[in-house]
Amino acid sequence: MTSFTDYFVLCTGTSNRMLDALADGVLEKVQQQHRKKGRREGEADAGWIVLDYGDVVVHLFEPDLRAYYRLEELWKEGKILLKVQ
Repeated sequence: MTSFTDYFVLCTGTSNRMLDALADGVLEKVQQQHRKKGRREGEADAGWIVLDYGDVVVHLFEPDLRAYYRLEELWKEGKILLKVQ
């Protein structure tokens, strides 16, 4: 569907602290388990963080911004591999 990545991971964090913890946890685990260093963009204070690993892009949003950007709708042609609520 897109030339710049293979997978999107979309997550919601309900506070700035949770967004930062999610981002830090992903960066740490991926580095430990896959020896890949991600590029971090955005800030929890702004309500969003993106972790770019090239073939996987992780989007971390506060609930209002996730609803505003509606990435699930933008990429609705893509296959959902896992959905956790």
